[in-house]
Amino acid sequence: MKRNKTDNKQDTMTETKTREQQSAESQAACDDNMAEQQAEAADNMAEPSIEEQLAAWHDKYLRLQAEFDNFRKRTLREKMELVEHGGEDVLKSVLSVLDDMKRAVEASRKSDDIESLREGEMLVVKKFEDMLTKYDVHEMECTDRPFDADRQEAVARFAAGEEKSGLVIDVVQRGYMRGEKVLRYAKVVVGE
Repeated sequence: MKRNKTDNKQDTMTETKTREQQSAESQAACDDNMAEQQAEAADNMAEPSIEEQLAAWHDKYLRLQAEFDNFRKRTLREKMELVEHGGEDVLKSVLSVLDDMKRAVEASRKSDDIESLREGEMLVVKKFEDMLTKYDVHEMECTDRPFDADRQEAVARFAAGEEKSGLVIDVVQRGYMRGEKVLRYAKVVVGE
């Protein structure tokens, strides 16, 4: 019986060694297989195929095109809103002057005091001029200055003597500028 126990132990030990060898061989095979897969993945990652590169560039192109199209549409929409609502501040300022003008007309109907009516008119004109100044609009100074065809329009010529030749004698309609841009040309009479 002792021999059977010893044989069993030896069989168990042999089986264990065999299992360990199989396990080691299996582990080695797995390691080899894993190494091959990693090498293939590294090769694939290191150099994508032409088709993959083409697909990636095509995707980038489509995204960039869509982004540009969205930008173009957004800026167009913003420009339209600016055109529609850009002059609202100026119009609000003009409305306050209009209210003052209506009050002046009502006051002129009710009052006989000419001096106070003139004073009220001057206040309305002053308020309107202040509003224009706020938006950088100013009147052109033309009288007794040389005629400038870029800013003035000659509507008549008048014999005024040699000292006034080429100078603006009279302003028929005032001209206005905003900054350095002419909003309305001045209509003037020029001396000959």
